[in-house]
Amino acid sequence: MHNYSKDIIIKKILYIKVKKNAIILAHYYQIPEIQDIADYIGDSLGLARNALQTTAKIIAFAGVHFMAETAKILNPDKKVIVPDLQAGCSLADSCPPGKFSKFIKRHPGHIVVSYINCSAEIKALSDIICTSGNAVKIVRSLPKKQKIIFAPDKNLGSYINSITGRNMILWNGTCEVHDIIKSEEIIRLKKENPQAKLIAHPECQAVILEMADYIGSTTALLKYTREDTANEYIVATETGILHQMKKSSPGKKFFIVPTDEKCSCNDCPYMKMNTLEKLYLCLLYEKNEIILEKELMDRARIPLIRMLKESD
Repeated sequence: MHNYSKDIIIKKILYIKVKKNAIILAHYYQIPEIQDIADYIGDSLGLARNALQTTAKIIAFAGVHFMAETAKILNPDKKVIVPDLQAGCSLADSCPPGKFSKFIKRHPGHIVVSYINCSAEIKALSDIICTSGNAVKIVRSLPKKQKIIFAPDKNLGSYINSITGRNMILWNGTCEVHDIIKSEEIIRLKKENPQAKLIAHPECQAVILEMADYIGSTTALLKYTREDTANEYIVATETGILHQMKKSSPGKKFFIVPTDEKCSCNDCPYMKMNTLEKLYLCLLYEKNEIILEKELMDRARIPLIRMLKESD
C-alpha cells in the first residue's frame, strides 16, 4: 500500500465504510486510532449486543478472532471481516475443543458456563455463555444445587466462586495479559502513588483482586473511573482502556500496571496486531472473512442468545 498519512487512511476507511454499508466494531483494547473511528466501541457483552442489532451488510470487527466469530454466529447471513486473521487470543487457545469435550464427559451432571473469550467450538459445547460483566448474575440465576463447569478462565471462575459461594469446577485456562500482572508492580505503584485506587479486571489472579479497591469488567472499570470521586487510579488490565478513561476523565491520572520495568504498558499482542492500514484493506477488498459451518453456528448461537436474554 502507498505511504498514505494517518489522516488520509482514516478518510478512506470512513468513505469506503459508507459506500459498502459496513459497520466498524472495536474493542476497548484496540489502538486509539481505531477506537476513534469505530461506530461502536465496547467490551465483549456490548459488542455482542451491537453485532446482533446492526443492519449493516458488512461487519468489520477490530478485536480478536473469537469476538469476530461471535458476531458471525449472531449474524450468519452477514459478511464479517477482520483486519488480521492471526489476531487470536491466549485464553481461547488455552481451551482446545477436543480436550474440553473429554473434560465435560468426566463430570456428568454438570452444566457448562463458558466465558465469551472462547472459540466457536467451545461455545457449541456450552449451555450458557457469560462475560466478565454478567458472569456473577448468570451463575446466581442457576439453581444452587446445580453442578457447574466454568471455562476457560480459572481466575474469573475463582472470583465468581468467591462472590457467589459456588464451587464450580474450573478449566485451567488464563489470559496472558491479565495473568502476567504482578503484585510486586502494584505495590511499587501504590508506594509511588499512595492516593491512587487500584481497579482490576476479574481475569487477574486472586492476589491482585484481594488488593483491589474495585473489580469489574472493562466497561465497569471505565464507568467507575468516570463516576468515582478519586483523582488517581492504578489500572490492572490491558493498556487500551486508558484511551477511553483519559477521554472520559481528562483531569484524572491513570497508571497502568506494567508487565516489566522496561515498559509502562500491558499490551495484548493480538489486539495490537490490528492497524488502520489493515482495517482499510480488509474493508476495501472484503478480505479476511470469518467462515464458520452452519451447524456449528447453530449450536453456538443457543448459549449466546440465552446469555443475551439473561442480561436484558
